[in-house]
Amino acid sequence: MAAAQTREQSGDRSRDREIGEHVAELLGALDEQAGTEARETAEELVRSLVDFYGAGLGRALTLLAEAPGAADPVRVLADDELVGGLLILHDLHPDDTMTRVRRALDEVRPYLGSHAGDVDILSLDGETLSLALRGSCDGCPSSAQTVRWTIEEALARLAPEVGTVEVAGIPEPGDQPAAGPGQLLQIGPRPPDAPGAPALPVESEAEEAEWHELAAPAPAREGETAVRDVAGVPVVLIRPVGGGLVAYRDLCPACGERLGGGRLETVPGGSGDGDGGTALLRCVRSGCGAAYDVRHAGRAVDGGSAHLEPVPLLERDRVVRVAVPRRPVATGARP
Repeated sequence: MAAAQTREQSGDRSRDREIGEHVAELLGALDEQAGTEARETAEELVRSLVDFYGAGLGRALTLLAEAPGAADPVRVLADDELVGGLLILHDLHPDDTMTRVRRALDEVRPYLGSHAGDVDILSLDGETLSLALRGSCDGCPSSAQTVRWTIEEALARLAPEVGTVEVAGIPEPGDQPAAGPGQLLQIGPRPPDAPGAPALPVESEAEEAEWHELAAPAPAREGETAVRDVAGVPVVLIRPVGGGLVAYRDLCPACGERLGGGRLETVPGGSGDGDGGTALLRCVRSGCGAAYDVRHAGRAVDGGSAHLEPVPLLERDRVVRVAVPRRPVATGARP
């Protein structure tokens, strides 16, 4: 038994040496074929990969050292974002793709529910996932954009092998959705960078979201609001009574002023979901007074077309992350 283990360990060391020698040969060939600059880039890539795997190994040791004695070590590693991602990369994760897709959408559901919406899985065919939105998620282009970003982020972390997502919107009676039942919102795993305005039509997929963890705490008690600066974008966070945390850009579309000092009102009954009634954020600027339903994608209660601009949000283990558009700054432009 011991002899067999020794031979196996010796074989592993031999394979490790062969891999190292092969990497050196490839770098040498690259130097000859493409020149010194390409070799330096390749060496930097190798160093980055080594650092990445080193971080994963360090994280795995920490997780196992801190895990309760009765914990399943495989489950402990698989549930961690960094180590779990490495397991997925090498097809070693204990959960199949559909299980991880469901877990990703479970993370998204509290955000969708805060907008009186939900998402259903229609099918998973190879690398293509088909979903259907329900409720208010499809009520306006910017709302659909935030849904796209939120689903994209959750899937990229938990099911990165999903290459394309097709999302069919299912409108509520009387709604005028941005995408009809016969139209699909196509989601790629990582769209390329491109300039654009913070609110884009659902058909535009060139803009990429940049996710940020909030440095300051989000509102913890129901009925509270707070304004946070996220990469230069003022965002108002709202935790309505009977609902989950929501986020909107801090701007009243009716008067163009900041909403940070807005008043959160709860109207019993009405169009609210659950026991919290309708949650309204009202602009307190003189001469404005516009009110927006924060649990229905920020729609204006006067029936007009104005609505708050939703900001994608994910809340997990008391950590809140929000997304804003990543836009290049033009040369000479003022911040």
